[in-house]
Amino acid sequence: MPDVENVDTLILGSGQGGKLLAWHLARGGQKVAVIERRWVGGSCPAVACLPSKNEIWSAEIAHIVSSAPRFGTMVENVRVDVGAVYARKQAMVEREAAFHVKAYEESGAELIMGHGAFVGPRTIEVKLNSGGTRVLKGKQVVINVGSHAMIPDVPGLASSTPLTHIEALELKRAPEHLVVVGGGYVGLEMAQAFRRFGSRVTIIEKGPRLLSREDSDVSEEILRLLTAEGIEVLLSTDIVLVDGRSGAGVTVTISAGNEQRDFNASDILVAAGRIPNTAAIGLESAEIELDARGFINVTPRLEASAPGVWAIGECAGSPLFTHVSVDDFRIVRDNMGGGHRRTDDRLIPHVLFTDPPLARVGMDEGEADRRQIPVRVAKLPMRNVLRTQATDQASGFMKVLIAADSDQILGFTMIGAQAGEVMAAMQTAMLAKLPYPHLRDAVIAHLTYAEGLGPLLSNVPPPAAGWPH
Repeated sequence: MPDVENVDTLILGSGQGGKLLAWHLARGGQKVAVIERRWVGGSCPAVACLPSKNEIWSAEIAHIVSSAPRFGTMVENVRVDVGAVYARKQAMVEREAAFHVKAYEESGAELIMGHGAFVGPRTIEVKLNSGGTRVLKGKQVVINVGSHAMIPDVPGLASSTPLTHIEALELKRAPEHLVVVGGGYVGLEMAQAFRRFGSRVTIIEKGPRLLSREDSDVSEEILRLLTAEGIEVLLSTDIVLVDGRSGAGVTVTISAGNEQRDFNASDILVAAGRIPNTAAIGLESAEIELDARGFINVTPRLEASAPGVWAIGECAGSPLFTHVSVDDFRIVRDNMGGGHRRTDDRLIPHVLFTDPPLARVGMDEGEADRRQIPVRVAKLPMRNVLRTQATDQASGFMKVLIAADSDQILGFTMIGAQAGEVMAAMQTAMLAKLPYPHLRDAVIAHLTYAEGLGPLLSNVPPPAAGWPH
């Protein structure tokens, strides 16, 4: 074994939270090393958030152009060049990679490309991509290894070499018929994008509705929007068998109720959940414990079971969003310096980047019901927001949950144009603990989507009789 190299902080994985921590600590004078097996900067700028939203935007442009005559602009011979879509996306990825390399150089943190695995407490052996081996030990270690797509245990599925979001973003063609396995965030975003690129798309969801963690009215509206674009959605449907090879043609055998049938498709994309990248990295050698699902056991301070070890992002069981990994960075940064930041008191926003998008922050009706928290609910169709009269973007609704016995805003959900941006205003009010009448009566600019918050909050039912108001 090579000689052990000692550093102040050793980070396994260069995802969003880990790289920010590395740059911060290195600029502060620490000797920091980051081990990354494949993507400089992690998956977000290379194969996940940024690339997917890049192509989703291209798909939205295609949809806008094809809808142009409705708005008085005449276009002819509209077609989508998926090769050009890929090229635009790839140019962005390359810019991001160059930015990250420069950020490492300027911060002083060392980036080591290779596969790292623990060989002892706070000690990692790295099999370098360029050949050879290094062994490093940190006074403190941060695990930031992320997750990967789960391939369901269906006969023939794995051997069909299905697409995940990674391979889907590498396509330079629109599949003739794309089957999407899974009705969650990733599957729905990819399904709509490829439909707008010209593919026939079928979504197969084993559960009774899309977006099973959302309220039923949200699931129903998203289903309506997708089917209106010509996407076939098969609910309560199991895949029994897959035969063939994705890209060359597959036969998919499905079962729904007592019926079983086959259909043919050109490609199959799996978006049925995530698995943490915690296998085969020697965690047992460092006495780092996992939970029953394979995520690293952490405290609310993001400390692992072994002394001097922290975990950040998806591998720690944090919600699967880049913005959560950024907050994980802030928590670990502050706690390394003696702070007392925690993960169990934060307000996490969710955004599904379909068109129109879905945005949610705080509690929804399902959670309120499970926790037996009485709430007042107000809802407003997007067609009642005046901005939509000018844009024809009238699909969706806004919904707010207010405490039954106070004016506290507990949660907000919106399906509609600019939902993520409007949600940020509600999130700010919630963080400030602003009683909802203050936002209801605010002077919000006309003609904006956020203007709908006024009429939405005007729909809040009165409190229960006897409560002082």
